[in-house]
Amino acid sequence: MTAVFAHRGYTEGAVENTLDAFAGAKRLGADGVELDVRLTGDGALAVHHDATLDGIGPIAQLGVPDLPAHIPLLADVLSICDGMVVNVEIKNDLGETGHDDDVVAVEVARVIEEAGWIDRVIVSSFGLASLHAVGRADSRLAIGVLWPPLSDVSLALPLARSAGWQAVHPFVTEVNAELVGAAHEAGLAVNVWTVNAAHDLTAFVALGVDALITDHLAEAIDIARAGA
Repeated sequence: MTAVFAHRGYTEGAVENTLDAFAGAKRLGADGVELDVRLTGDGALAVHHDATLDGIGPIAQLGVPDLPAHIPLLADVLSICDGMVVNVEIKNDLGETGHDDDVVAVEVARVIEEAGWIDRVIVSSFGLASLHAVGRADSRLAIGVLWPPLSDVSLALPLARSAGWQAVHPFVTEVNAELVGAAHEAGLAVNVWTVNAAHDLTAFVALGVDALITDHLAEAIDIARAGA
């Protein structure tokens, strides 16, 4: 059955990437949630999409006391997500004020290990260096390579397979039956982002993708369950 992941939590009535959004996804029956993590200047993992907080500064240069109250740490999110899978996307982008990939990866692995979430997390990133660093930090962690729009996602399959990763995360416009079949033949899961249109949700369930990452959680759950 195709799993449904709430993109940055359940955001209808809650701010994305907040404890309220993740708790809302759990209440609604999501199979998982997708979230973004960034390393702070004092070495913590803040759950937030953008590199810079308006009027405050780059997260990579801030300490935890400088963060607004609504921005949680990864450990806090994991503590309320029992029963769901958590897709942790590492944000450590080139061109932004980031950190050494190994430093970020070690902290991600440490937090997940200490929370007892090793087998309930998949770590993803557009940054290949970050993903390789995660594999070095803890080889038990499931890894999915994010693949951007308007690029040949078929190139991700041999890359992921040779690295020993578990999944590819293509953008919604790049997915077709050929890709899904080739990925599954290679032993790779296909977790698609960000799937919001009803016709796409229905089509991808029919194709047998492994997970839909969506902003339209209630509708996606209904469609995935109906197609099971």
